[in-house]
Amino acid sequence: MATERSFPDSCIDEDPQKALEELNEALLGNPDNAEWFCQRAYAHLLLKNYSCAANDSKKAQLLQPSLALAFMRTGIAEYHLNHYESSHEAFTQGHQLNDSDKDFEVWIQRCEEMMGKQSLNGNANMQPSAAPPAKHDWYQTESQVIVTIMVKNAQKDAVLVSFAEKELSANIRLASGEDLGLSFHLLHPIVPQQSTFKILSTKVEIKMKKTEAIRWEKLEGEGQEPNIKHFTPNQYPSSSHYTRNWDKVVVDIKEEEKKEKLEGDAALNNLFQQIYTDGTDEVKRAMNKSFMESGGTVLSTNWTDVGKRKVDMSPPDDVEWKKY
Repeated sequence: MATERSFPDSCIDEDPQKALEELNEALLGNPDNAEWFCQRAYAHLLLKNYSCAANDSKKAQLLQPSLALAFMRTGIAEYHLNHYESSHEAFTQGHQLNDSDKDFEVWIQRCEEMMGKQSLNGNANMQPSAAPPAKHDWYQTESQVIVTIMVKNAQKDAVLVSFAEKELSANIRLASGEDLGLSFHLLHPIVPQQSTFKILSTKVEIKMKKTEAIRWEKLEGEGQEPNIKHFTPNQYPSSSHYTRNWDKVVVDIKEEEKKEKLEGDAALNNLFQQIYTDGTDEVKRAMNKSFMESGGTVLSTNWTDVGKRKVDMSPPDDVEWKKY
């Protein structure tokens, strides 16, 4: 039966155009399904059809006035159409229906900021200035993908990073008031709960945990930009996002900075520890076997090599090995 069909966000994220076509067909058979109108609005949002998204979400509101998500999507669509007052009204109504959803508070604040700018400039049709893309780079290890955003002296309360299974978004507000932003639909899935970021004096470093130990050919995959869905606060109402604990982040940053200052043997030992921590089971076995059998004179990560032979002692050229 058509009424039994479901269109979860994850399926719409994967292919919004296909989801839109399926929802069009479903609504022909059941034109009074508020949730389907709400989901079709989401597909339109991902495709940047903001007027269509506004129409569908408003239909969902009329059919089911208690559906808070319909007000959320109405507000997002109106915001992107630069209708900040009607957007603010929709978010306010939705927040009254679901006051535990902190996303409404963030959107309400954004609307108020834009309305304030309009008032100061005396131009109700002012276009919002898009956040310029942040200068960034990325690299990977066997277990992590690391994205580095080049920005100096970022403040912890001005950095917002959110993770989803195949999405990364970051927004940094500079002291000048300018926003820098990044938003990626990732090539492969990550583990949001094990992905972190830290703020250093010259950069923001984001570490994403791979779900599989495979090499990424590139950072981004095919699909629509996910930034519509992730103008979110530090805490999220659903289990699909990872909540940031700022106090813990500050402690972690201080610990990381201490490690970065290590020099000489201490720095080398720290490097070996990091290699061991991030390594596969075979890398760990190779390191343990080579270190033990060589009396601490050889440290190998190649299990294919050391796994089939005894690792001989190999002290430095200027050192004589003696047994006691």
